Amino acid sequence: MPITVTTLVENTAGTPFTIGEWGQSLLVEADGQRILFDTGPTAMIAKNASALGVDIGSVDRIVLSHGHYDHTGGLQEVLTKIRESGKHPDGIDIIAHPDIFTPKHFYIKDLVEKYIGIPFPREELEALGARFNLTNEPVKLSENMLTTGEVEISVDFEKIDKDLHVKEGESQVHDKLADDMGIIIKTDQGLVLLLGCAHRGIINTLLHAQKITGIKEIYAVIGGTHLISADKEQMQSTIQALKGFNIKKLGASHCTGLKSAAILAHEFEGAFFFNSAGTKTIL
Repeated sequence: MPITVTTLVENTAGTPFTIGEWGQSLLVEADGQRILFDTGPTAMIAKNASALGVDIGSVDRIVLSHGHYDHTGGLQEVLTKIRESGKHPDGIDIIAHPDIFTPKHFYIKDLVEKYIGIPFPREELEALGARFNLTNEPVKLSENMLTTGEVEISVDFEKIDKDLHVKEGESQVHDKLADDMGIIIKTDQGLVLLLGCAHRGIINTLLHAQKITGIKEIYAVIGGTHLISADKEQMQSTIQALKGFNIKKLGASHCTGLKSAAILAHEFEGAFFFNSAGTKTIL
C-alpha cells in the first residue's frame, strides 16, 4: 500500500515558495483516502498547499491532534476551500477529542496568561460545514488507518508542560492534554505514526499504538515530538526507548526543537530527517 505524507505547514520551510510558521499540518494519502491532519496556525496553509500543487479543498476528512491554535488556526480557511470545491455539500467530518474546545491557555502565574486554544467558535466552524465527531476512542479512517484516540500514559519520564492550562471559571488548572492524539497506519513493514505534538509523550504514544493495534513493529514516525523543553535525563530516556523500537524513518518537526532535533539526527543518523514545510515522504 503506497503512503504519501506531505507536510503543508511546519516551523521551517524546506521547499522553494513555501513559508515556515510555528505549527504543523500534514496531508496523508493512503488507502484511497486523503486525510488532513491539523491545519497549522493561519490561512497560510492554503498558500503552501498551492505552492506544492495540493488541493486542500478535495480532502476526504480532517483529524485534529489537539485544541491548540498552531494546529487549528487554519481550519476556517480549509473549510472555506472545501465549501468552494463542492466536494462535501453536506459538510466534512472532523475527528477530534471531546476536550478540543476547552479554553486552553499558556499560563505563568503573575507573569503571562495567553489564550492558545482554537481561535474560532464551534458554531462558526459548523456554519462553514464542519461536522465534529468528538470521541476519546480510536476512529477507523480506512481499512488500515485509525486515530489513536486518547493516549494512555505508561512511562513516567515524559511530563506534560507545566505552563499549559485550561481555564475553569476564574481558575487556571493544569491541562493534562487528554485531547492529544495521532494517526496510525498499518503497513506490512509495521506501524506508521503521525504525531501532532505528542504532548502526552512520543514514547507513550508509540506504546499506546502498539497496544491498541496488537502490532509491535514500528516502521516510521513523523511529526511533532514535544522534546523542545526536554532535559538531559528525558532525552536520554527517550533515545534509549526509541532505539528499542528499531524505527526505520524518523521525521521530527515543529515542537521537537532544533537542539533536540540535532540530537536525534546524531543518534538516528540512518533514519532521521528534518520534516519541514514542503517535505514529501513516500513510504
